[in-house]
Amino acid sequence: MKIHEKQLGVLIPYDMQLKQVLANGKKGALNVGAVLILPEGFELAPPDRISPEMKEKIGNLSFQNYRPTKKNILVIGPVPGPELLVSEGESIKLDQPLTINPNVGGFGQGDAEIVLQDPLRVQGLLFFLASIVFAQIFLVLKKKQFEKVQVSEMNF
Repeated sequence: MKIHEKQLGVLIPYDMQLKQVLANGKKGALNVGAVLILPEGFELAPPDRISPEMKEKIGNLSFQNYRPTKKNILVIGPVPGPELLVSEGESIKLDQPLTINPNVGGFGQGDAEIVLQDPLRVQGLLFFLASIVFAQIFLVLKKKQFEKVQVSEMNF
């Protein structure tokens, strides 16, 4: 099998003065990256098949598959994997960060498993909203009843 090595240059225009909030709460450089979509059947070469010259050109860019099932879609960026602040078996406290990267979810969550709220809070919110709807309905019914009484009093 003949291997073809192709190079691609991408210019991402953005204001270099823009900053983002880092994990420690301080402002730092923006994380800039790209998404590369290869034709079906193509994928990133394993590390042992990348030449030393190419590795030198790549520098500290990180490459990872967008999804395990989509090997032809790559996310490319200057940010390496998150450094964990906790180790396996260690007890954690409420709201304790698990990584130094605030954009990474904990507990091995995938895109489809992101937990937004505690179910009890969601149920409480739904109960509260339902009670407001019922209260409004009963107020309208009471107003209609009051209007009927007023009309009947006027007819006397």
